[in-house]
Amino acid sequence: MIRAVLTRPLFADLGLLLLRVLTGALLIHHGYEKLANIENFADAFVRPLHLPFPIVLSYVAAFSEVIGSWLLITGLLTRVGAAAIAGTITVAIYHAIVTAGFNIYLLELLGLYLAAASTVLACGPGLFSIDELIARLVEPNLEINSSKESLEEPAVAFTEAAATR
Repeated sequence: MIRAVLTRPLFADLGLLLLRVLTGALLIHHGYEKLANIENFADAFVRPLHLPFPIVLSYVAAFSEVIGSWLLITGLLTRVGAAAIAGTITVAIYHAIVTAGFNIYLLELLGLYLAAASTVLACGPGLFSIDELIARLVEPNLEINSSKESLEEPAVAFTEAAATR
């Protein structure tokens, strides 16, 4: 019984839920702060990189963080939100390196946000998401990847390994 619970992807899905919600909740205020004073953000972060259209790009960064965070939190269009966040954070990492060098105190939080967004981008939203709910409504016979055979295989392999000792 305990083996069946541990081999199910439930804990991985709970981990993805925790990662999505915490990342979105912690990152969302950065976007709102940018929107509160977009000109200041453009002057401090976009213009030093000599990027074109600094005000437009500042809005893109702010909305990527706000909308991307909400998409992560809800699990709706999760990979789109994760891609938006990863793109924005990549530019932020570039800015930090250009302006301050390899300062670990500036890069550690950005690195964690990039790692979280990249993980969600690669793994998907998990079972506890609106994306998964929509997928199940569209294709109701979709299985959770916990068929009886896949649950018994590790137990059988473990029993056989123990028997050969």
